[in-house]
Parts: sequence; structure tokens; C-alpha cells
Amino acid sequence: MQILKFLLGIILVQVVTSLLIYLSPSELNGMSLVRLVIPLFFVALMVAFWFSSLSAHSKKDTEHKLSSKFAKEREELRVKAEQAKTRVVKQAQKDIANEAKVTHAKANFKVGASFAGVLAVGGLFMLAQLVTVGLLTMTAAGGAIGGYYWRGKRLDNKRFEALEVIDTKVITQ
Repeated sequence: MQILKFLLGIILVQVVTSLLIYLSPSELNGMSLVRLVIPLFFVALMVAFWFSSLSAHSKKDTEHKLSSKFAKEREELRVKAEQAKTRVVKQAQKDIANEAKVTHAKANFKVGASFAGVLAVGGLFMLAQLVTVGLLTMTAAGGAIGGYYWRGKRLDNKRFEALEVIDTKVITQ
């Protein structure tokens, strides 16, 4: 579209030049040459200003389009970075929750093994005819297992609710 405006200016200059040469006298002496050159100079000057204005507006339009394009790309990158950050945070929270579950399961196994060992010692006491000490040991181990189980069930709901994945909010500046 811009090329048509420049082409129109060039054609206009050529038409005005042709018209002025056609209307000029056949003999071009000093004064008639000045009468021909001065209008042509002003026409050329006006077209030069016109072309300068066209190119300045074209440059501004191009800069505006590019700046809006870059701003749009920058905003898209910012949104993608925020989404990636949210995904990373959610994944980290899931990993933490999984590690907590694994650690809890390992701890439960170790505690269970230690209670089984205590029960075995109580059984050995009973076999060695230390029935009272064996029964006390087994009762204490059973009570500890029951208390540990009850506490674990009570804390289980609270602990894993606290480790649930939370949504992060987008921070805008």
C-alpha cells in the first residue's frame, strides 16, 4: 500500500514536469528557464516532504507493530514461565508428599520390627519360666503398639491433608 503512495508522488511529479515543459515557450532563454525551474523546484520540494512524511509514518507504524508484537511475546513468555513455575511447585509438592509417605512406611516397618523383637524377648522370658516378666514385657509391647497405632491413625489424616498440593496464584506486577 505504501508503494502506491510513493508511485503516485512520482507520477504526479512527472505529470507536472511534462505539463510545465509543454506550457513553456519553445525558446528557453534565461528568464523563461527560471520560470520553468522555480515551479519544478517547489513541486520537487513538496513531493520530498510528502515522501519524508510517508516514510516517517511507515516507520512509526512498523515500530508500533513490532513493539506490540514483542510485548505480546513477552507476556506469553511471562505466562508460560508462570505456568512452568506452577507445574514445578506442584510436582515438588507431590514429590514431597510421596517421600513423606515412603519415609512414614519405612518408619512404621522399623517400629513394627522393634515391637516384634520385644514380643520375641517376652516369649523367651516365658519359655525360660520367667512368666511374670514375659507377660509384663508382652503387655507393655502390646500397649505400645496400640498407642502407636492409635496415634498414627489420628495424625495420618492431619499429616497428609497438610501435604496436599496447593494451587499457586499468579503474581502480576
